[in-house]
Amino acid sequence: MKNELIPTGYNHFLKDIKQRIRTAQYEALKSVNKEMIMLYWDIGNKIVDSQKKHGWGKAIVKTLSKDLQIEFPGISGYSADNLWRMRKFYLNYANKSKLAPLVQVLAWAHNIAIMEKCKNDLEREFYLRMSLKFGWTKNVLIHQIENQSYEKTLLNQTNFNKTLPEKIKKQASLAVKDEYTFDFLDLSDKHSEIELERAMLAKINKFLIEMGGVFAFMGNQFRLEVDGEEYFIDLLLFHRRLKCLVAIELKIGKFLPEYVGKMQFYLTALDEQIKEKSEQPSIGIILCKEKKRTIVEYALKNSKKPIAVANYRVTSTLPKELRKELPSPEQIQGLLADI
Repeated sequence: MKNELIPTGYNHFLKDIKQRIRTAQYEALKSVNKEMIMLYWDIGNKIVDSQKKHGWGKAIVKTLSKDLQIEFPGISGYSADNLWRMRKFYLNYANKSKLAPLVQVLAWAHNIAIMEKCKNDLEREFYLRMSLKFGWTKNVLIHQIENQSYEKTLLNQTNFNKTLPEKIKKQASLAVKDEYTFDFLDLSDKHSEIELERAMLAKINKFLIEMGGVFAFMGNQFRLEVDGEEYFIDLLLFHRRLKCLVAIELKIGKFLPEYVGKMQFYLTALDEQIKEKSEQPSIGIILCKEKKRTIVEYALKNSKKPIAVANYRVTSTLPKELRKELPSPEQIQGLLADI
């Protein structure tokens, strides 16, 4: 029996149907997640209200857990510990009009991590919005919290406000940190730039997670040719949400102002030769072992290309003196407003 010929246009038709099914599956998962979150919210609400109304103590949660697990055998989520989380979940967000809509569309595992690991509402809002905007997995989210991405992002040094289009400047600012932690690289304090680059390539997945989890790797020693001369960018990434190329230069010493001129040249070449018309302007990140903030500020002041200057460390510690330089709550809210 001969196979029937595939009619013209069928492959495109099949592709559309597959995409429609995937979209429906994704929307169904979102709907299920939202219903579960609202269920947990309601259970937490009822526990709080009943304790107030009847004067019930802690024992009621343990009793409720046993009865629910008898009534719904095989369904996880009704342990005493999780019921306490539902109660805390409701109490944390019941009167927070800005945060309540965000927690309703984020997975329960993400909500637990943010609720239990963050110290205040601004920090929670940061991780809620970043998880939703950049699609962080639970593991990426936990990694970002444990490595103090909230503080390190708010302290970052960039010139994005004056060099990027209005629609992406805030997103770009939130996509770059002041300091990156590469404790997974197993490097000694004394290492060369090529050793640093090779160590990153050997553990590229962990490197991309530390960078934010929404980068695609485009290549190392990425070759550019300008007027017959060759130039090589240490690492080239692509930010999938911002839709832009990200050039990274690795420096094992302190930041020097002349690094900005070199990065401007690379970004110009990328925009002229590599960038697609639909993509946003290329961004540069100069990663140094150390930097002095005033020198960086002066060096970026008149730069026409979007550049960030960041530290890297092989252990995770944010100096106490920098914590004092965090923006005011009002400034932080302004940064998060459009994300």
